[in-house]
Parts: sequence; structure tokens; C-alpha cells
Amino acid sequence: MTLKRWIGWLVTIIIAVIIVLLALTGFFVDYQWFDSIGYLSVFMTRFITQAQIAIPVFIAVFAVLYAYSSMVKRDYMRYMAAALTKRQSRLLNTVIITALLFISAVIALSESSGIWSQWLTFINSSDFGIKDPIFGRDLSLYMFRLPFLHSLYSFILNFTVILAILTILVYALMYMSDKTRFYRLFEKDNVVRVVSNKDIVRAAIKRIAWLGFIFFLTLAFGYYLKAFDLLYSTRGKVVGAGYTDIHVTLLFYRILMIVSVAGAFVFIIGAIRQKIWWAASAPLAIVALLVVSAVAGGVVQGLIVSANEFKKEQPYIENNIKYTKMAYGLDKIEEKDFNADQTLTVQDLNENRDTIDNIRINDYRPALEVYNQLQGIRLYYQFNDIDIDRYMLDERYTEVFLSPRELNIDKLPDNAKTWINQHLRYTHGYGVVMSPVNAVTPSGQPQLIIKDIPPKNADGVDIKRPEIYFGESTDQYVIVKTGQKEFDYPMGEQNKETIYQEETGIAMSFANRLLFTLYTGDFRLLLSSDINAGSRILINRDIADRVRMIAPFLRYDDDPYIVIDDDGRLYWIIDAYTTSNRYPYSEPDSMNLGVNYMRNSVKVIIDAYNGKTDFYLVDKTDPVANVYKGIFPKLFKDADDMPDGLKDNLRYPQLLFDVQAEIYRRYHMTDPQVFYSGEDAWNIANEKYGNEIQEIESQYIIMKLPEEDKAEFILMVPFTPVKKDNMTAWMAARMDGDDYGKLIVYRFPKDKLVYGPMQVEYSIDQDTNISKELTLWNQQGSSVVRGNTLVIPIENSLLYVEPIYIRSATESSLPEVKKIIMFYENKLVMEDNLEAALNRIFGIEEEQQTQPTTPVSPGTPRQQDLVRRANDLLQQAKDASQRGDWAAYGEYLKQLEDVLEQAIGER
Repeated sequence: MTLKRWIGWLVTIIIAVIIVLLALTGFFVDYQWFDSIGYLSVFMTRFITQAQIAIPVFIAVFAVLYAYSSMVKRDYMRYMAAALTKRQSRLLNTVIITALLFISAVIALSESSGIWSQWLTFINSSDFGIKDPIFGRDLSLYMFRLPFLHSLYSFILNFTVILAILTILVYALMYMSDKTRFYRLFEKDNVVRVVSNKDIVRAAIKRIAWLGFIFFLTLAFGYYLKAFDLLYSTRGKVVGAGYTDIHVTLLFYRILMIVSVAGAFVFIIGAIRQKIWWAASAPLAIVALLVVSAVAGGVVQGLIVSANEFKKEQPYIENNIKYTKMAYGLDKIEEKDFNADQTLTVQDLNENRDTIDNIRINDYRPALEVYNQLQGIRLYYQFNDIDIDRYMLDERYTEVFLSPRELNIDKLPDNAKTWINQHLRYTHGYGVVMSPVNAVTPSGQPQLIIKDIPPKNADGVDIKRPEIYFGESTDQYVIVKTGQKEFDYPMGEQNKETIYQEETGIAMSFANRLLFTLYTGDFRLLLSSDINAGSRILINRDIADRVRMIAPFLRYDDDPYIVIDDDGRLYWIIDAYTTSNRYPYSEPDSMNLGVNYMRNSVKVIIDAYNGKTDFYLVDKTDPVANVYKGIFPKLFKDADDMPDGLKDNLRYPQLLFDVQAEIYRRYHMTDPQVFYSGEDAWNIANEKYGNEIQEIESQYIIMKLPEEDKAEFILMVPFTPVKKDNMTAWMAARMDGDDYGKLIVYRFPKDKLVYGPMQVEYSIDQDTNISKELTLWNQQGSSVVRGNTLVIPIENSLLYVEPIYIRSATESSLPEVKKIIMFYENKLVMEDNLEAALNRIFGIEEEQQTQPTTPVSPGTPRQQDLVRRANDLLQQAKDASQRGDWAAYGEYLKQLEDVLEQAIGER
């Protein structure tokens, strides 16, 4: 071998090694990451399963393609390329085999990555203990086994059709080639025969014959599966098999299955014997049966069923009601009567102080603006959303807004966006802000009880580890324990620095520095002198991406929330769902989730400092979750092992509750006749928010449920009859202690008018005094925002509360709670605060305050309002100066000057 050829081979080998290393880089990174977080067994289970699928698929596909291509190549050599030299023949073989290896690998990898979870549930399925009402099969067939069988059916059918199309194209090209216009002589066994284009046609038919045989057998298997799919039919009055599906379509599917099997043999015999009508009879028979089936189904549905629809569909409607309620966990819902007698007394209010004291007069949307403007501190800090939770504060059960202060690296000044700053120094957010939902400052903004950096803690909550390395905005890697100290938080003219205290992450050995250089494409990882053997790289820090990397077979809530544990650490909680669209006879959700089965069976807890991620199984009755637990035994922990400080802050997820409420609007009707006519269907109540009418949002509130002894944290939503505004019921999800997950629906008497939120809104619009004042504010350089209409059940009565926000026309202004509107038993008032509204509604005399020795005039209401406004502007100016926002500082001082001039004019 010449030197030139040796060099050529060496270069080829080096390139091949580099390609392989680059291809395996992701695998080695994932392997180390899963190992570092304690879930290597989860990674290996998935990897081994994909390999178990990919290898057989690769071998089978390659074997089929090789055998098939060999036959096609033989025909090509016979009719087209008899003059190929040995070298050309070897080259052609090499090209064909390389192409087949590549195609087989792509197909194998694609299939294994797409169906590995279906295969695992298929081989690990366990019984639901519930049988479907038509075929009497356990629901595990539909939930765990049919999805894989459908994927297998689709793969074989598509593979066969693609081969048939390629066969037609190849032989058509051979047929149309110039070379085939001339007869060619072949000598075999001393017999000379003439070969023409007809031989190409015969060869093509032979190949198509076998593909057709496989196609029709696969089609028969498909019709067997389609019989079970009738349990998801949408032809009838409800989802699920109806009268026509069972009495017509099912019969034709069984006939089609038999005809397809027979057609496979008729087709191959007819094709091989070149009996065109024989071969054509199979597809023609199937097409004819499909046409007859569609016509017969339409006739039966349009004439027989429609004329007696309820009678014909009644048993199928009953199936739909029963299985839909089971699919969404609504079969265990508790229904109670709520009289709405509106007989509240002062004693009732005193006995329900926890409910009264937690009425939410703040709104999370304006609160988020306040948090970002007043507590952002620096431009690179950001509050993404507001979480709602409850804590024991000053020995009172208190509902709060809570938001973490995350680091947004994109908001660093351009000259500070260096590689060192982005990956070694600015590594984490810091602390949280908390405010009670019912408390505002004199200027009408949320009263912050945890704020600033380092955090000033509230009574009952003590944050000891405020750093946030893992969160919703942490979308890039950082390296800790380097030669660079990390920025911790700003402190006057200086910055407080820190060094990461835990062993989280992947150690940056030289091999790993080289690995991550290839993985990220950033050579500074290899060249930086700040990175040493003790350094550790933190990747997958975005908590949503993190949990999906670990367990992609679960569905995750889009709204993670932050929790302060008893140990002073910050944790994220993400609700994880087991979902499916394969539950028989179940109505699909109406929120575009694409599911007809949903359970919140898993809670994921993530330490915001070290990223430790735990999956807790909280619903042991969920068959789907139990199958996954069997597949990944080291992934799920028992809910009893969850720390109490976290367990006390578990919330019933709003997403699941909203899905259940949407379904329950119709499925509270259990009588099939009532359900069929829809005469008692409900809607989620509407409200006016701002100037728009919208569906009321389910609300987390602290209240004492009727017949209960103490207040608890619940999630509730009111219902109204379809096309009406009066309330007909309200639904609540409990979530404290052993009552977690219990659903209750309180129904109102049908012979009594109970005001709905929109009727309260109409009363506000029609009240001349209130509407005049709101209009006046809108004309004084400010805008009025009407907050959520809150429906507060107390004992067996209802109280309605709506906060009014004012926003001035200045660009940097913040929304302020200006007034509280309260409605009770045809009484409507608007006051400065909640207590004043209660006092006026219920005629409570205010307690006499001890007068000072020297009376001091409090001033007119106008003067008091100006003083409060001046104090608030002064505080806002101070906050702006602390965070270096001098433009806002100047604006606040200008507003303060105007307010002081107005105050002087009032004297």
C-alpha cells in the first residue's frame, strides 16, 4: 500500500472517530448527569429499552431491505446492466449496502425513540380492575397495550406501502429506459430466448404481489384494532360507541377483517398467475365494503337512530357518563346542599375571622408589577410570576403571594456580558418576596412582609438558604467552585460574593472539560485557568426542562411554585400528571390538552440551591402511575416520606381543577334523559375584569367550609346555568392534611335566586354613586381597573367582594388598591377598606378610639389621601435610588412635589 493510500486511510479513520465522538458526546453527558442526580437507573432503563427496540428493528429492516433489493438488483442486472464490469458490480453492491445500513439505522433510531415508553407499558401493563362495557376487556388493554399495537400496525403498513411505491418507480424507470426498447438475447441451458419490456412488467408484478400479500394481512390486523377504537367514536350523541357503531360499523369491521385475509391470498395468486381481475378483486371488495359500510351507517344513523335517538343511544350515554367521571376522578365527588339563606350575623363574622382576614383584595397581576418595580433591586433580577400559597404567620393561617427573585442573565449590561460573568460569576438568583393577599400599604400597594436583599423575614418564616441556582429562568450552564468568586447580591457600592457550598453537578476533570467543550462548542471551557479539578458544572438548571429530561412520560404543570420549607431552604414544587387519550367512552378535555384521562399522581420537589429532584407518588390508586413505578422502581418515592414542611404546602393544581370543573359542567347530570336534553347544563360563572367580560378564574382562598370547625386552604369556582347569570353551585377542592384531593360541590336551591358574579357586576354598573365615582377617576388622568369578583361563602351565605385599582397616567406608575366594593343581600357599598365595607354592610359600630390629650385634626379626607400619597411617593423614590433607577427616582420626586403643592393648597 502506498504512502498516499496510508495517509488517506489515516485521515478517514480520524474523521470517523471524531464523528463517532461527536455523536456520543450527548450520551456521555447525559450518562454523567443522570448519575450525578441519582437517577442513572432511569437513564439506563430508557437506554436499554431503546437498544432492545432499535437492534431488532435494525436487523429486521436491513434483512428485508437487503433481500428485497437483491431481487430488484438481479432484475436490473438481467434487463439493464448485463455489461457491468466486476468493479462496477462491487461498487454498486457497496453503494446499496451502505444506503441500506443508513436507512435501517435511521428507521431503527426513529422508532426506538418514539415508542420506547409504549413498549415498556405494553410489557409491564397491569389490570385496571375495570372492564369496558362493550367487549368486556380490562381497561389495561386500551391504556397500555393498544397504543403499542397501533404503532406496530402503522409501521408495518407504512413500510409496505413505501416499498411498493419505490418498486413501481424503479421498474417504471427500467421500463422507460432506452435500453429496453431493444430485444436482448439470453442463453441458458443452451436455450436462447427473447426478453422484452413485458418481462420487466412480469418481474414488477411478482414483487408487488408479495408486498400486496403483506399489506392485506396487515390491513386485517388493523380492522381487528379498529373494533376497539369504536369506544372513542364521535359519531353519536356522545363520545364512545353508539348504536350505529355497534350494530353496523362493528359488523363491517369483522367482515373486512375476514375479507382482508382472504384478499391477501387472492391477490398474490392472481398477481403471480397474471389474473388481473383476481388481483383487483381484493382491493375492489374492500373498497366496496367500505362504501357500503359508510352508506349503511349513514342510513341507520339518519333514519333509525335519529327518529328514536334517546331510546337507541340511552345505554351508550350511560356508558359515557360513567366512564368520563371515572377518567377525571369525578366519580368520588361529594355533593352537598348550600341554602344561601343570607342570614349572616356579626357573630358569624367573628367566628369566621380566618375567612374574613384572608379575603384577597390584591390581584396577582398588579402585584407582579409592584414586585418587579420595587423589589427587582437590580436590572438583572426578575420576578416571573406570582405564586399563591399559605403559611402560619404570627400564629395566623395566612394566604400569601410569593415570588422568587431570579437572575435574568440577558438583562446584564452589554459590557458585562462576558463569558466569565455569564457562566462563572452571575450564577444564581436571590431570595423571595412575600405579601399577604389581604393587606395593602396606605397607598394601596401590596404590603411586603418578606423583602429586600438579604431578605427581611416575616414572623414564622425564616429563609436561611436564599440562593436560587435552579429555577424557571436558569436556562444556561454555570460552573461553580472556580477561581472566580460568585456574585451573591449587591450591597451598597460593593457586591457580596460567595462560593458554592455543595457537591452538586459534574466534576470538571480534564476529560470532562474536553467532553463539555465538544458538547457546548465553547473552547473556553478547556482553556480557562479559573476552572480546576474541584470545579463543577451545573447543567439542566431550568426546572421544567430538568423534570422532562428525567421523566418525559409524565405531563407537567406549566406553573411551578416556590415554597419556603421549615429548614429555611427554598424548594420548587411541580405538579406532574399521568394522562392518556385512550380511556374508553371518556369525553376529551375542552382545554386543548388532548387528553381524556388525567390524574395528579406525582409531586416533583426540586431544591432551588442544589437541584436535588424528588418524585413523590401521592396517588397510589392510579393504575398508570403504578405501572410507571413498576418500570422505574427507583424513581418514585412514597408521599409519606415527604418532609412535613413541604407536605403542608402542597396545592391542588389549578390546571387539573379547571379541567375537572369544565367536564363537570355537563357531567353533574347523571340522569341520561337530563343529560341528553342538556336542560341542567352549567357554565363557569363570568365576571368583569378591567373592562372585559371573562370566565371567572378558579381561586385559591382560605375559608371555613360549612359544617367544618376550622378554616382551610381550598380552590373554588362558581357555576351558573347555561345562558343565565344566577349562581347554581360552586365547586371546591380541599388540600389541607388528610383531606387533600377531596372534591365537593355545593348546590343552591333551584327555587331561590342566588346572585352570580355578573349580576353583581350589573348592580355595580347601575349604582349611580359608584359608577359616577369610577367615571370621575377615569377622567382625572388615571385609569380604573376592576379586579376579580370574589365569591366568599361564609356559613350558608355568600359575600361578594371586588377590589378597585387606580393607575395614574405616568409611565412608571404602579396600580393601587383604591376602593373595596362589597355586595351582600341586595346591599352594595364601596369603601376605602374591607373592614369599613363590612361595618357598613352589617351596621357594625366602629370601636371608639382613645382621644389624645391635645386633639389633633386628622384633616379632610382629601388631605389624608394626599398625605398617604406623599408618604408612598417618598418610599418609592428611596427604593428607586437603592436600585440605581435614577430616571424613576426623578419622576417620583416630581410627583411628590406636585402632591405637596396640592396639600398646601388644601390648607
